[in-house]
Amino acid sequence: MRIYGDLHIHTALSSCAQEDMTPNNIINMALLAELDVIAVTDHNSCGNAEAVMKAAEGTELVVVPGLEVQTREEVHVVALFEQMDQALILQGEVYAHLPGRQAPPKILQRQHFLSEDDEVMGYCDKLLGFASSLTIEEVFRLTRQLGGAMIPAHIDRKSNSILSNLGFIPEDLDLATLEISMYAPRSEYEAQYPRHRILQNSDAHELGHIGIVSNVLDLKVKTAAEVIHLLNTRAAT
Repeated sequence: MRIYGDLHIHTALSSCAQEDMTPNNIINMALLAELDVIAVTDHNSCGNAEAVMKAAEGTELVVVPGLEVQTREEVHVVALFEQMDQALILQGEVYAHLPGRQAPPKILQRQHFLSEDDEVMGYCDKLLGFASSLTIEEVFRLTRQLGGAMIPAHIDRKSNSILSNLGFIPEDLDLATLEISMYAPRSEYEAQYPRHRILQNSDAHELGHIGIVSNVLDLKVKTAAEVIHLLNTRAAT
């Protein structure tokens, strides 16, 4: 089964995202873009993933819960899961390794917890835009132990990427999938990393970017579990 997915989308919980990145707006834009599956990946948190999943109920859209973790090395990695409770466990670990001080009001008021009806339910007082003290190896191990898939994010970028900050893809992590940004030349990265699956996601922080690029995923069935299995499987060479 060939399905279309955009597996890196932020909500208004990420302070750098626009305030109209609400559950229903995200779902409606994904449906307009004719996507089959999306992933919710706010910075260092999965606090709005369940609301987006609930907003998608009654549609054909599959929502994969996740978060975009900033590691100690200031590398961004996307961690995706089959179930919400798995994502929440990783979130708890990440929260415990963020800076201890509370987010100042200017940031706090831009980190919205939302309901499935797009109502503001509160604000996250964590410094979500900061690096955690978890290493990339620790995030990889935790994600895999919880049954998820970890993907280095936007590896083509000159900051906050595994290549810009580490300079290489660690072979001991057994990474199956790498992500490039919406503007990267996909064919070049596929040629450079033939043993890895290359995702090209929108990393949407605004509604107009949802589905601007998508991935064709060959799945047996359209479920979050099948997405995770695929992302943990090396590309055929």
